[in-house]
Amino acid sequence: MLPLLLVWFTLVSLNQPGICLQHRQQLQPVLLPNGCDDKCGRLHIPFPFHLNTSCASVSNAFHLSCLNSTTLYLHIGIQSYRVLDFFSDGILVDFPGTGSSTCRQYNGLNSFNFAGNDYLGISDDNVIGLYDCEDSSLCKADCETNELPDCDGNRGGALACCYTLSDHSNWHSGDGFSSFAKFGCRGVSSWVVPRGTNSGKRGVKLEWAIPRNKSQGLCASNAVMVSATTVEAGVRCSCQDGLVGDGFANGLGCFKSCIKEGQEAYGGECDNSPKRRQRKLVIVAGVLAPVFILASLFLFLCILKRPVKSGAFDIDQAHYHSTISFRKACRTRLFSYRELDEATRGFDDGQKLVDGTNGTIHAGVLGDGSHIAVQKVQCENERDLIHVLSRIELLSAVLHRNLARLLGCCIESGYTLMVGYEYPANGTLEEHLHNNSGQEFGLDWYKRLSIAAETASILAYLQCEISPPIFHHGLKSSGYIFLDVDFSVKVAGFALLCSSSTTGPHIQKNDVYDFGLLLLEIISGSKHSDMPSLALQKIKSGKLEEIVDPSLYYHEQPIFRREQIEIVADIATRCLLFGGDGKIGMVDVAKELFHLAKESTDGGSKKGSALEETFSNSSLLQMISMSPDSVHVPRIAGPV
Repeated sequence: MLPLLLVWFTLVSLNQPGICLQHRQQLQPVLLPNGCDDKCGRLHIPFPFHLNTSCASVSNAFHLSCLNSTTLYLHIGIQSYRVLDFFSDGILVDFPGTGSSTCRQYNGLNSFNFAGNDYLGISDDNVIGLYDCEDSSLCKADCETNELPDCDGNRGGALACCYTLSDHSNWHSGDGFSSFAKFGCRGVSSWVVPRGTNSGKRGVKLEWAIPRNKSQGLCASNAVMVSATTVEAGVRCSCQDGLVGDGFANGLGCFKSCIKEGQEAYGGECDNSPKRRQRKLVIVAGVLAPVFILASLFLFLCILKRPVKSGAFDIDQAHYHSTISFRKACRTRLFSYRELDEATRGFDDGQKLVDGTNGTIHAGVLGDGSHIAVQKVQCENERDLIHVLSRIELLSAVLHRNLARLLGCCIESGYTLMVGYEYPANGTLEEHLHNNSGQEFGLDWYKRLSIAAETASILAYLQCEISPPIFHHGLKSSGYIFLDVDFSVKVAGFALLCSSSTTGPHIQKNDVYDFGLLLLEIISGSKHSDMPSLALQKIKSGKLEEIVDPSLYYHEQPIFRREQIEIVADIATRCLLFGGDGKIGMVDVAKELFHLAKESTDGGSKKGSALEETFSNSSLLQMISMSPDSVHVPRIAGPV
C-alpha cells in the first residue's frame, strides 16, 4: 500500500495552492544581519562586518562606514571601496573611485592596488577580463561561457581576454591585478561568479577570514573551524549541517532553521512540542493511517477509470505538445512562489505598481536584497500558457540596453504565471514625473526628451528588428517604464497574453496611440483622463504653455528648448490622431525624437551616441538616422 500512499500524497501536494511547478534550487547559506541589525541603504550587514564599533565583532578590519545612509564603504589603509554585496565567506566591492552612479567597462591594472592582508584577500571566485594584452597565452576559453553583465546590466559581449582566478597557472593567492602587467595587459574588469553557477555580478569579491593565531574560542560550540582559500593562515567558523547562523561565539552562533506555517523560522520556534503532544500525534497518526490507505485506494481506482484530459498541463511534458517548454522559455532563474510572495509581501496592494491589460506588476525585494518587479499573468488554459511561454522565450532572447532584464519566472498552481524583471535604482518614470521619488527637483526637460527618445527607439526596435515582432500593448509610466541610475529607460511589462482580436497591426497602432499619451504626460506631468482632449484643444489654439508641467518653467526656457517642447507636443498630437489608422508608426516617431535628442545642446552628444548604440549593426539605424525631412510624416495644422 505504500506506493498508493505516495501517489495520493503527491497528487494532494500538487494541488496545494501556491506551489510552483519547478525544481527547488540548491539552498545557499543563510546570511543573517549582525547582532546590531546594521543596515545601509538596501544592504543588511552580516557578522563580522559592522558600522558601530560597539557592535560585537572580531576585528576593526571589518569596520564599515555608511555615507548618507545609502552607500556603504570598506576602508583598507587610506583607500575606500564601495560595498556592493555580501557573501557568507566574502564581501563584494567596486574599484576605488567608482561612484554609485558610475560604471567603468574596465580599469587600470593599478587602480585596484590591494592584494591582501591578514583578514582579506582577493577571492578566486572572481573572473576577470583583461584588455590590450600583448601576450594572449593567459586567456582561458572555458570562462567565456559565463554570463558577465556590462555596465547597464545586460549581458556583455565576448571579452578580449578572460581569466578565472581559480586557475592558478598565472595568478596565485596574494597576487594583485598588477601582476598581469607582465603579459602586457593595460586594463582589467572583474565579476564574481559563485561556484556552481555561470552568472556573474560586477565587482571584486574579497574573501574574509580571521588569523589562525587569534582563533582561540572563536567558534560556537555547534560550529566547526574551516580554513580560508586566499587569506593565508586564515580561518572562519561554519555551522554544522542542519544549522544556520554565522557560527561565531561572539556573533549569532548557530541555531536550527525550519519552515513553520509557510514561513522560515529559527531557533526555539523550531523546537518540538512536549512529549505529551508527541504521544497525541502518534495516536492521531494511528487513526488517520487506515483512512489514508482507503482514500488512496479509492483515488487510485478512480484514476484508472478516468479518461486522460487533453487540456491538463504537465510542465515537464509541455515540449512534446509545443515548441516551447517552461525551462526553455524561462532560461534564467526559476523562482519559487514563496520567494515572490515574500518579496512582494504577499502581493500586497501597497506594492502594486500597475494593474492593466498586461496583468498586474508588484514591486518587491528578494532575499538577497535585490529589487524586482513581478508581472502576474492569469492564463485560462494550456493554450494560453504555451503562448505566454513563447513570448517569454522571445523576450529573454533580446539583449537591449533599454529593455528591462528578465530575471526569471514561476508558474503557480493552475495557469497563473509570474515573470520577474529587474527593478532599477530610480524606480518608475511615474514617480519622477509626479514627484513621488522624494527628489527635491523633478525631471528637467533634457532628461524627459531623452526618456521619450529611448522609449520610442526600443518600441521601434522590437517591432521592426525582432521576428516575430514584439508589441507592448498597454504602455504606461507607472509600472512599465523604469529608470536606472543614469535615467536611462528600461521597459517592462509587455503583453504576454493577447487574444486573436488584438494581434497584428491593431497592437502596433495601439502602441503608437499609447506612446502619444505618454508624451503628453512627459510634457504636462499629469495623467488625468481628460488630458488628451484638453491638450489637443490647447495645442490647436496655440496655448501649449498652459499644459506644460510648471516645474519645467516654460517661459524661462531658452527659445530652442521651447521649440523642442512644441515639436514633442506636435508628435504627441499626431500619435493620437494618426496612430489609429497607421499613417504614423513607431519608426517615424523614433526618428524624429532621435534627431531632436541628438541635436540638443544640453550634452546631447552623449545621449545621441547611446541611442546610436541602441541600433548598432541594425537596418533600423539607417532608417532612423535619415534626415527628418526625408520621410513623409503627416503633421497637424495649427499654430504649433
